[in-house]
Amino acid sequence: MYNDLQLINNQPIHNFELFVDGHRAFIDYQQKGDKVFLIHTEVPIELEGKGVAAAIVEKTFRYLEENHLKMVPYCAYIKVFLKHHPEWERLEVV
Repeated sequence: MYNDLQLINNQPIHNFELFVDGHRAFIDYQQKGDKVFLIHTEVPIELEGKGVAAAIVEKTFRYLEENHLKMVPYCAYIKVFLKHHPEWERLEVV
């Protein structure tokens, strides 16, 4: 879902962003070397229940993998997502 929308890495404010129907969803992060600490996922109320959170998380994981980065998930939503999609655990810092 949302395959036609591009993930934006807004480095100055440490956000991965996805714009859907004029609304901004984002994942707040901090990066140290090749580790990306995923802190918080936020989806505007207008987009809740439409699969936007899952889409931005999956796009972020693909971005991390393509750029040879590892993740440290602090965000509660991302931790739940990983339980349902254990194939992405390969990106976690052990």
